[in-house]
Amino acid sequence: MTPAELSRTVLDAVCRAVDAGELDVAPPERVTLTEPGPGGCGDFATNVALRLARPAAQPPLRVADILRARLLDADGVRDVVVTGPGFLNISLRARDDLLTGLVREIRERGTEYGYGDALAGQTVVLRVPYEVRAEVVADAVARIVATQGGRAEIEHGEPVTLRPVPAPEDPAPLGPDAARWALLHPAPHDRPRITADHLVQREINPLFRIRYAHARVRALIRNAHDLGFTAEPGELGFAGTAGSPGHDAGTPHPLQTPLADHPRILRTAATAQAPDRLARHLLAVADALLPLLPEVLPVGEEKPGAAHRARLALAEAAGAVLAGGLSLLGIDAPEHL
Repeated sequence: MTPAELSRTVLDAVCRAVDAGELDVAPPERVTLTEPGPGGCGDFATNVALRLARPAAQPPLRVADILRARLLDADGVRDVVVTGPGFLNISLRARDDLLTGLVREIRERGTEYGYGDALAGQTVVLRVPYEVRAEVVADAVARIVATQGGRAEIEHGEPVTLRPVPAPEDPAPLGPDAARWALLHPAPHDRPRITADHLVQREINPLFRIRYAHARVRALIRNAHDLGFTAEPGELGFAGTAGSPGHDAGTPHPLQTPLADHPRILRTAATAQAPDRLARHLLAVADALLPLLPEVLPVGEEKPGAAHRARLALAEAAGAVLAGGLSLLGIDAPEHL
């Protein structure tokens, strides 16, 4: 079960409770899932019971108990624990199943994975000064707003609504990709660094790590084709469900959280007009992806198996997120690097 599917499952539990007369409340448009906080447990947590308590005129713990009973009957849900004032902590039946479903969803949607309707039908007016960083940030915000069903209009003049700290010098000598990264990666209130560090082809350069990870994935897909196998989501074949050697059995693969979080990051970057959040998220995806890549192809006389196909599918999904994210920032995702 993917996070999106689980969100719909929780929403369905609310609707069923309303239909049964257990809750007298209008169901929310969407249910937000997070990682369990301190004192929590399971794979995901939601505060939906706390949100519904007041309009339902019932105590939060009572609402949580009603929803817990409904969720325990849902496919893919192993357990639901109520913690604190009414948080629902949900455990899924198998972490590998969650990751497999997530990989399938990303591969189906490709670079449009994470697109939503948070700004559907809305027009966002971005009024910026005549300054290079402001123009670049506004362009990236407009691209990201479109992923959430909105439309951005970029204007100039007062009153300015988007004014990032200006670049200290012209970034054009860095080239289009490095220049955009230099302007978009820092938070708007931070002064960008216009230095040759953005051109270094080593791991100390964040942009290089992201583009290198994507290029490596594309190379692995080509190499796998030459070896006669293609990607297929499934169990990764490492010890337990750890996802890579050296991890404790039963823990999710390091890529699971950043991939699952991608839709929320896009939604937040759009509504907060903050492309820097997407830039930092892509770096987190790349850093979680790079250790997996040496384990994708068979070694020596080893024959390609289901685990290799599953690892290739996971790498391919992460590569799609990187390519889609870089495109939204206006940066090229090269096939070769």
